[in-house]
Amino acid sequence: MIRYLAKLFNALAKRQRSPVKQSSVTKLDSGLTHNLKHIMDELGNGSDVVNRQFLIGRSAPVLAGVIFIDGLVDQEMINDNILQPLLRIELERPVDLDVLEKSFLAVGGLKRVETMETLVEGVLTGDTALLIDGQPSALLLSTKKWEQRGISEPDTEVIVKGARDGFTETLRTNTALLRRRIEHPALRFDTMKIGKKTRTEICVAYIQGVAEDKLVEEVKKRLRRIDTAGILSTESIDQFIDDAPFSPFATVGYTERPDVCAAKLMEGRVAIIVDGTPVVHTVPFLFWESFQSPDDYNFRLFYANTMRWIRYLAFFTSVLLPGVYVALSSYHQELIPTNLLISMAAATEGTPFPAVVEALGMGVVFEILREAGIRLPRPVGQAVSIVGALVIGEATVTAGLVGAPVVIVVALTAIASFLVPSQVESAAFLRVVFTCLAGVFGALGIINGLIFVYIHLASLRSFGVPFLAPVAPIVPADLKDVAVRVPIWMMWTRPKSIDSPDRIRQAMRIRPEVPEEGHDDDRS
Repeated sequence: MIRYLAKLFNALAKRQRSPVKQSSVTKLDSGLTHNLKHIMDELGNGSDVVNRQFLIGRSAPVLAGVIFIDGLVDQEMINDNILQPLLRIELERPVDLDVLEKSFLAVGGLKRVETMETLVEGVLTGDTALLIDGQPSALLLSTKKWEQRGISEPDTEVIVKGARDGFTETLRTNTALLRRRIEHPALRFDTMKIGKKTRTEICVAYIQGVAEDKLVEEVKKRLRRIDTAGILSTESIDQFIDDAPFSPFATVGYTERPDVCAAKLMEGRVAIIVDGTPVVHTVPFLFWESFQSPDDYNFRLFYANTMRWIRYLAFFTSVLLPGVYVALSSYHQELIPTNLLISMAAATEGTPFPAVVEALGMGVVFEILREAGIRLPRPVGQAVSIVGALVIGEATVTAGLVGAPVVIVVALTAIASFLVPSQVESAAFLRVVFTCLAGVFGALGIINGLIFVYIHLASLRSFGVPFLAPVAPIVPADLKDVAVRVPIWMMWTRPKSIDSPDRIRQAMRIRPEVPEEGHDDDRS
């Protein structure tokens, strides 16, 4: 068996080291009929592929043809800006692509191609191919237009103050939303295509001179290394480039809001935009970003800091509350006030299961209700989540299966978990772990679990940046937006942890000043 596995690993290693065969390149032929047939065969003669042939010129007419995919193009543009000008040509001399390109085609995007692969790829992305008999090259005309969802506010990142627009499934719409917020020529959008079958367009966005060159190159390197049949979402990219794929904590951030993405770009981060997905990834991603909200910078200082501390409290509550309850009720009853202990004992008298089983069981029921509320249609899902929680909670307590304190603990845990959406997955996993540790070892298990989690967090990196920065390692200059948010006019430097080449974000002495007393305007 060991020999067989060794041979298998050696064969895989040789296959990995073997040079990749270069795909053959097919040059376009000068015959129009041959080119059109080859293209139609490549596209499978689909019913959505339109092949239109016509004559150009009066004295010496030349056969031409256009190919495009119905549903991906603007047919009005094709009719008005391509077909009509070509059908009305009255030149006496023979017509070629140079003449058409410079004098007749009223299309903004135009590119000449000479290979069949490039031509087919352009048609599949919504361009229109123009071919002329006797010409060994063709023109790809930009006529992209397809049905798309309008710009709307994201459901997962709702705010009280601020912009109401969100990313959509169209790549160019997303890049335009960022251009509207960062009107600077240093904003770069470098595109590449990933996926042998899907050929998904990926865009790497950054601000040149603000984002570190090594970071940009590292992002592109990880993306180029992806060798798969298809990429259908941003989450697929996330799993290929994550620094710690087996960690419960994500080291790649995400957002559906253009203003949040623009703010991260201004700090020196890099954004990854995937065509067909309204979610944009940003790297590097730090742990403390999960507790920041756009409203923190829209509300006044003290209220914003209060809400941030409530998020910290809610996260630790959602992770530790069931475990703390199990530890106190099972091992450390002396720490519970006497009156509360008597009430808990009366409420749990006669229940058949220990506290750890009750907490885990009710936690599973809550996750089932939450998942049902998400997957079902919105009106039905809300009814299932609310009515189901009330009915099941009341029925289990009345039947004596679980005690009322467990229902209260699980309900508080569920509400607290919604305050930090980006850490819902990690909180759900850690909640089960700490509950099991508390059920076996009590408070000692919780303390050891916290130490292990902290060590794990301190060992994580996000594209070379420590995940807990600027707390571990501590960077005093970056603590202005972690535990509390200082006034905006004090954030005059970009985060040192990101290592941006341009550290200065704004002028230093721009604190608002009160005018001196006695300086009144002259009045007539």
